[in-house]
Amino acid sequence: MPMNLIAYEQALRHHSVSRTIHHTGYKDSNERLEYLGDAMLNAIVAEFLFKKYPFKDEGFLTQLRSKIVSRESLNELAIKIHLNLLVEYDRKAMQNINLRNSIFGNALEAFIGAIFLDSGFDGCKRFIIDNLLRFHIDVDKLQSTETNFKGRLIEYAQKNNKPIDFVVEEIADGKNKIYQISVNFAGEIKGQAQHTSKKKAEQMAAQKSFELMNLSSEV
Repeated sequence: MPMNLIAYEQALRHHSVSRTIHHTGYKDSNERLEYLGDAMLNAIVAEFLFKKYPFKDEGFLTQLRSKIVSRESLNELAIKIHLNLLVEYDRKAMQNINLRNSIFGNALEAFIGAIFLDSGFDGCKRFIIDNLLRFHIDVDKLQSTETNFKGRLIEYAQKNNKPIDFVVEEIADGKNKIYQISVNFAGEIKGQAQHTSKKKAEQMAAQKSFELMNLSSEV
């Protein structure tokens, strides 16, 4: 049974609805717990993969861990376990779907941080492995899932001596910043995408370019 209810409540409170503690200036949001949960998640997933794949090298393990703990993966996990229904946030300020979805993945990390404070490392490890990795993630299938479209597109451009550039434009969306990425391949604009994360927008634009140029069989 959870004991530290205050930590769990804080884990589900986004900074858009946080309260400022006047004598310190500290905002009572889930950001500090998110930092803690991120560290726990990475360590536990790393150990899990290290034991699951005893003959795989560092590069394989690092790439697979990155897929599991990516922002997109965490957002999907938060929705699968219905954590998104419990998160407190300013719905008017977070009307952009990319902004809203990132809140849930961040809250999941904060929730993991709260579990660590409440149940220690072992309790945190049980939650991540039993409730997330084994129940909601097909780790073996994830091996073949392509996520680095930007890297593959750059590799294709270099192989064929074609210039490529990821053009960045910042768009104001109220208090939030949106990145619009346009892929300029050999002088032509191919895929475009927008996201609150610059890296995610680059990958989305690269994936659109990849599909538009029918490169799946060439890279």
